[in-house]
Amino acid sequence: MERGKKRPRQEKEEAEEEEIETGSSNADRSLSLEENLTFSDTLMALRIMRAQFPHLDKVAIQPFVLQSQLYSSVKDRTQVDRELESLRREKVLRIFKLSTGQDDHGIMFLDDYLKQIERVFKRMEGKDRGDMEVFKWFTTHVVESKLEPSIGHQELCSLLSLGGQVKDRHVSLLINAGLLVSEFYIKVIF
Repeated sequence: MERGKKRPRQEKEEAEEEEIETGSSNADRSLSLEENLTFSDTLMALRIMRAQFPHLDKVAIQPFVLQSQLYSSVKDRTQVDRELESLRREKVLRIFKLSTGQDDHGIMFLDDYLKQIERVFKRMEGKDRGDMEVFKWFTTHVVESKLEPSIGHQELCSLLSLGGQVKDRHVSLLINAGLLVSEFYIKVIF
């Protein structure tokens, strides 16, 4: 054997010792890469499901995804929850508590939700114009500032009043339009 050349086994052992000393290894680097890609996994799953949402001419609803569907597509539920919370705070998504009796939530991209509000507004244009202003108030003052899936009646009226004089018929109009759901008359759910 030539002098100065190390045997392959000895080189491998020295490289492992160096990784232990420096605290880095390929496993750490790939874990870091995996952590960085997890965010994209949740967002990508949402986008794929959104693209698969059926588009029916007679049904005027924007695409949404059930949280349970998302859980079945992305393996780490805790990470999904963290990423959904982050996307909600960044105003990318809206999360809705569904009134199905089950503990499930609907997830809708914010731009789709704003389109849904616009569609409802256009569908109801024949109504009294004075009452229709509540849709603008709702979009401007409630949707933009209230990120949680539910809102109390008092807080809703307070936020809507930033746009104008709020009356019970305004809240009823939002409920009848399907933008709010009254739950036990205590909370109003988006």
